[in-house]
Amino acid sequence: IHSRLKFRKDLFYGRQVQMSMILHLLQSSTMLGDQPMMALIAGYPGTGKSTLVNQVKKPLADKNGFFIEGKFDVSVRPDKVLASALDSFFASINASNAGQNTYMSMRWRINDAVGSGVSCLFDVIPSLRKFMNDSTEVDRTEGRNIGGNLMGQRLKYMFCKLIGAISCRSTPLVLVLDDLQWADKMTLGVIRMLMIDPDIHYFLFLGCYRENEVNESHMLSANLNDIREQGINFMTIKVGAIEKESVNALISDVLCLPPSLCRPLSTVVHQKTGGIIMFVRRLLISLNDEGLVWYSLSSHRWMFDLRKIEVKEMSEDVVKHMTEHMSRLPKKMQMGLKLCACLGPKFDTAIVEKVQRGANIGDNFLESCVDDGFLQIKGDSGFYTWAHDQVQQAAYELIPLQQRGKFHLLIGSRLFLSTSSSEIDKFIFYIVDNMNRGVTLVDNPQQKYEMAELNLRAGEKILERHSFQSSVKYLMAGIALLENDSWEKKYGLTIRLHDAASEALCATGDFPKLTALAEKPLIYARCFQDKLNIYNNLVRALSSSGEHEECISRCVSVLSQLGEFLPKNITPDIYREEVAKVKQALIGQSKQDLLSLPVMTEAKKLTAMRFLNHMLIATYSTNPPLNLLVVFRMVRMTVDFGVCNISAVGFACYGAWLASSPNDEYEGAFTMGRVASDLMKKLCGAEAEILPRIYLLVYGMINIYKEPWQASLCKHSEAFDAGMISGDTEYALSNITLYYMLSLFNCGSNLKETSQSLHKFVKRALQYQHQTAARTLAISEQMAYDLMGLKKNCYEAHFGLDEEALKNFFVRNKLANMSRNLYQKIKYVTYMCGDMDAAAKHYDLQEKLNANCSVQATTGRTSFFFISTFIDGLIGLYFARKHREDEAKWTHVAEKAIELMKKWTDSSSWNCANKSYLLQAEYFFLKNDERAYACYRASITKAREHKFNHEEGLAHEKLATYLLYKNQH
Repeated sequence: IHSRLKFRKDLFYGRQVQMSMILHLLQSSTMLGDQPMMALIAGYPGTGKSTLVNQVKKPLADKNGFFIEGKFDVSVRPDKVLASALDSFFASINASNAGQNTYMSMRWRINDAVGSGVSCLFDVIPSLRKFMNDSTEVDRTEGRNIGGNLMGQRLKYMFCKLIGAISCRSTPLVLVLDDLQWADKMTLGVIRMLMIDPDIHYFLFLGCYRENEVNESHMLSANLNDIREQGINFMTIKVGAIEKESVNALISDVLCLPPSLCRPLSTVVHQKTGGIIMFVRRLLISLNDEGLVWYSLSSHRWMFDLRKIEVKEMSEDVVKHMTEHMSRLPKKMQMGLKLCACLGPKFDTAIVEKVQRGANIGDNFLESCVDDGFLQIKGDSGFYTWAHDQVQQAAYELIPLQQRGKFHLLIGSRLFLSTSSSEIDKFIFYIVDNMNRGVTLVDNPQQKYEMAELNLRAGEKILERHSFQSSVKYLMAGIALLENDSWEKKYGLTIRLHDAASEALCATGDFPKLTALAEKPLIYARCFQDKLNIYNNLVRALSSSGEHEECISRCVSVLSQLGEFLPKNITPDIYREEVAKVKQALIGQSKQDLLSLPVMTEAKKLTAMRFLNHMLIATYSTNPPLNLLVVFRMVRMTVDFGVCNISAVGFACYGAWLASSPNDEYEGAFTMGRVASDLMKKLCGAEAEILPRIYLLVYGMINIYKEPWQASLCKHSEAFDAGMISGDTEYALSNITLYYMLSLFNCGSNLKETSQSLHKFVKRALQYQHQTAARTLAISEQMAYDLMGLKKNCYEAHFGLDEEALKNFFVRNKLANMSRNLYQKIKYVTYMCGDMDAAAKHYDLQEKLNANCSVQATTGRTSFFFISTFIDGLIGLYFARKHREDEAKWTHVAEKAIELMKKWTDSSSWNCANKSYLLQAEYFFLKNDERAYACYRASITKAREHKFNHEEGLAHEKLATYLLYKNQH
């Protein structure tokens, strides 16, 4: 009974300094909670990194906090680790005896944070569904309908929102991820987003990694550098060997002897193990097993043979030492350890029973492993885990290197043959993982095809659950198993593997590999229909990677095979012909007629609409004339063949074109916007994935000509949330960019509050690596500082540049839209601050830029155009009153602005009346016309009534200048 050494589960010695550092971080994150906090624990294997972070549990529980932990493993799919950790957390809550109301506030926070988007997490976090009391069926094809790598972006965003919703002042959260050296790109991206997210509070992230396996070129190092570049500081805590006194304290506790009696033994143990805590533990166990440390019944105390221990030879490597120890165990025990080592870090009794058939491992093998400290059992779940990954590695080393492939293949085959078809999905990953590691031993073509089928099954299974990186691994392994004649003999299997692999590669953003993969199916597929999915994924990848010309070329080729021909060179005659065709198609079509069109059912036309949609994105900035022809074709096809969800995008784009066309067809544009919105709701529901695009067009480029600008703000905010939830970060950030441009330039929002919000959104845009959105938002942020008179340079904080350097960067890289935005901002600020020469200079720069890019103006205008025209008119009238040699130029600028503003006032008096009155007042001032005073007063009244407080102040200022000129003090 007394012969076996007993160790406490929480062996913790000699880490007081490191522990105090972690506890200080915990205190800061739970008391202040103003921003996420982070620490990394680095050390060699077996130094006690995991034990160190586990010491946080008790003080965290005292604060009513939550502890979520996950562990990466070299043999486990890394993209499921975070989801599994969250699933275990919610499973523990579900299994607790707490009442329904205990976690009600957390449910509310999760609903507020992610809304209906939480359903996309149910497949990867099954316990979350039960926690949320949600019985809604999950649409597993949803991810396949989202373009490019948007599904991966969506999952990262949803993980961040979910974690942010768990943590709050009353329930702070500590997330621990162990063995980060094996983490995948997506999880590292989530960590980076968590640390940068301004909405996450009372949160501490602790990550452990093996210092000896991470160098500067490692993916973990690159992600940590990204976090530092975002201005986030984190602590790295080094964990090394424990000191001799700590080893003595450990041995004293284990042997229940005074420290003085243990010192000779602890000195030898420390010398042999180097103070590596895990090595110390394993050495003591092996000494006990060998009878060098024993319990004396006569003395009633533990004894040890110091002389034999001193001369005992042993490996300096802990894994090698444990392997040597295991090799002295009974053969049955060794066989069981080898089998379990091949099953990975976690397994249950059912799988062990299957693999042991034909191999005698004894009746009480698992219980013996737990007693010996090799395995741990997870509660009542029936699942076993290794005590440490080094223990698993030591057991694996029992298998001779040259026999490992054969051993894995034997296990995989044994599992496959002993598993019924109804159970195959339960054990598919155990089967495939082991078979794949013995694949080089398989040369029979039929067996290879069977293994390819199993890899396809595994790949499709986790593709449905959005584990894209892992699905790529299985599907590419399946493709590698195909014989050269598979396109003839196993066509169905071959095309399915290539289809699924192209989807997974597109989702992961591995576009070079996808391009290479697409070559064979585009050559060997038996019909055009079988090529379409490959084409679809390929053009999505080309568009996402910025290869717009190649994307357009592929789309044009596919469309021609679908019977939709688009001209390569668009002449003015072709353009006018296309305009005439689309207008002819819409003659007599009311809004209700368009909404009553039948649903498009012809497969060819649905496919054509999908590829036109890809072209719409690719041609927007690279080929505006072709972009318009694509819009016209989408509208005509909808009228001729019926509606689909993409039709809503077509109508919205057409409406934006109508609003910005030379004829200024505002009513027609507004009708098209209503058709697009109503059609989206009718076909896709209120939570449509195309909502961000529709709202960007309808509320950012159409309704601004008719409805109050203030009414569009909430729509852009709604579109931002919808885009982030669906993974469409590009259009989400485009909407929030328009929100703040509209808020600052058009609606005159509170500058201090707006600048604070903008700073957060610039960081968020950088977090998603959307440089265009980040720069545009930063321009608005700097404008708010400038208008407040603050000497702050947000460009330096975000990009390491000042405004002049940023301007030169835009010009040097031919970023015309960014240059235009910056010129308009400088023009606006300098005018408002009275620097009229600088305002005039940037008016000229903007006009020169517009002259070179005039063709792009036809694709739609934002509300910025109104304000820019308004300021242009005011600048022109100021300089016209100077009566210099350029008076005619500036008078023409003013008259053009007045004409446009009057026309816009006819369409939307709310938005433009005060501006039109002010321009007229300034013009009458120029002409010394007494009607100026009445127009100034009218401008002030309209600005006040329509909530344009900033422009009311501007009108007062201009009226004062006029009255001073008239000597009416």
